[in-house]
Amino acid sequence: MRTPFIFIFFIISGNVFSQLGFCPGSKGVPIFHETFGTGTGTGEELPAGTTTYTYFVGDPEDGQYTISSNIGQDIGSWHKTLPSSTISNGKALIVNADDNNAGMFYETNISGLCEATTYEFSAFLMNIYNGASTVCPGSGIPINVRFEIWDETDSVKLASGSTGDIQGTSYPFWEQYALVFRSGAGQSNVILRMFNNGVGGCGNDLAIDDIIFRSCGDQTEVNLSNSTETSLDVCPPDVPVSVELTATPDNTVYNSHAFQWQESIDNQNWQDIPGETATTFISSPISSTRYFRVKVAEDAVNLQDNLCSSVSEPFAVFVFEEPEAPVSLGDLNICEGNSIPPLEVVTNTDESVRWFESATDGEEIATGNTFVPSEGGTYYAEAFKTGSTCEPGPRTPVTLEIYSVPQVTDEELQLCTGSEVQLDAGAGNFSYDWSTGASSRQINISLPGDYFVTVTNINGCSATKRFEVNTADVAGIADIRSEGSSVIIEPANSGVFEYSLDGINFQQSNFFTNVSGGVYTAYVRDLEKCNTVSEEFPHIVLPQFITPNNDGVNDRFEIKGVGYFNSSEIRIFDRYGKLLAAGNGAGFSWNGTINGKDSPAGDYWYHIFIEGYDPVKGHFTLKR
Repeated sequence: MRTPFIFIFFIISGNVFSQLGFCPGSKGVPIFHETFGTGTGTGEELPAGTTTYTYFVGDPEDGQYTISSNIGQDIGSWHKTLPSSTISNGKALIVNADDNNAGMFYETNISGLCEATTYEFSAFLMNIYNGASTVCPGSGIPINVRFEIWDETDSVKLASGSTGDIQGTSYPFWEQYALVFRSGAGQSNVILRMFNNGVGGCGNDLAIDDIIFRSCGDQTEVNLSNSTETSLDVCPPDVPVSVELTATPDNTVYNSHAFQWQESIDNQNWQDIPGETATTFISSPISSTRYFRVKVAEDAVNLQDNLCSSVSEPFAVFVFEEPEAPVSLGDLNICEGNSIPPLEVVTNTDESVRWFESATDGEEIATGNTFVPSEGGTYYAEAFKTGSTCEPGPRTPVTLEIYSVPQVTDEELQLCTGSEVQLDAGAGNFSYDWSTGASSRQINISLPGDYFVTVTNINGCSATKRFEVNTADVAGIADIRSEGSSVIIEPANSGVFEYSLDGINFQQSNFFTNVSGGVYTAYVRDLEKCNTVSEEFPHIVLPQFITPNNDGVNDRFEIKGVGYFNSSEIRIFDRYGKLLAAGNGAGFSWNGTINGKDSPAGDYWYHIFIEGYDPVKGHFTLKR
């Protein structure tokens, strides 16, 4: 929108002329508003005497006009649309300027004016030539509209002003123009005329919409006396209250001022307060919300007509009631692991909510009618009047309880061929729902597969336990070997087994430590004890290295355990297979010498022969 000019009056030979400009103060309700019709399509022609142009349906030619929401249908150099930025946003008056007579194109009588009152006339204008079409040189011939306002006798021009050149543009847009004038004593009617000052030629065609006449008055502000406040909040302990208000007009329009104070209970329907016509007003005691404003006119006679006066913005005295406790929509409970739902309370529409962790005092933890806590517990909601500083009402407790779920552990079980295995869901105050349809704590199954049971506690919280049941692994012994004092039993088949060296104490590890030398029986069985296999073996504790330095530790190659056997022989070889020492197992000892000389450091091999068992072969290291 073009920046408005400040209106200026000139007195010349009894006529008043003015430049264009908007009302600088408060604008009243329109006494005249020509929209040319809402909606889309083509409207009816103007009443006789409104224009000297000829009505036409479609894009008008020179000297013609139309009422429509559509332009540029036949004339390709015009814009194709009317922007939706006017007040009525509908049809408009479309004028194709007469190249030979580009003068007055619109005239109408305006009635209902108030005497001795300042008015603003305004209208939206648009140059409808599309500069991007390049049909006309440059931006085409600009439009230039002159507004004239005459008295009802058509003998005195009250005001006039011109828009100046409005150029064609490459995109359509509306621009609003206004003219301010003052009616005289006893004057209630005026004549509005519009002229196109532009010269004939390519372009110079226009659209006009929303012609409005309305009163123009001072902006008047109402405040508490000796204050700039424009409203007052009153809390319950301070009721009733009385206010002293002052009306301050800005003197931009009126030369003198007449006042009438008004009161409303809803800010919609207003009543004059009898006798209150001064610049200040003192209310009677107020116990409920009230709104006050002042009607202002330049002459007291115009205070009786809303179209002839202006009003201030209302001064509100908000009297707040003490809020009641919020109404809870119910305590909530969930099972552990589920999403936490919001706690919710209901209050009056003019109230807001704060949440706390305690019934009194404490720090605010959230606002709003709903609150999602991070954990279970009891929380407290209080209501306060939105926008006020008054004390809140009592707090309402709302509880979220989070129940635990049954603790279960999945199991893998083995099933012996031709037998059954028992599945146990676990003890507790639970209900059971098995994948087989059973509802007992335990079930017996005879087929391998995947089974599950849903375990539910008294709070309705559930967990699912799964069982993987496979055919029992086949137990077997592939090898038994001694490593120092440890024994390792290698199973013959893949699977999960239990191992033992005494047939009584079983373990899941096949590795046994700190086993004394001797004759043992190795046992291997599946987890369901379907089958157990065993094998007797000799366990001989052999040193992994010797350090013959006479410190009493690992000085000799000696074997523990051969004493348990009836007959045994031990042989020591060097890396080339040369026999270095030999003897019976019981009491055999080698100190790392040959013929009294130290053997070199390195690896040496042994063969141990025990009656009734396979030979035992291996090596050890001699360290110097």
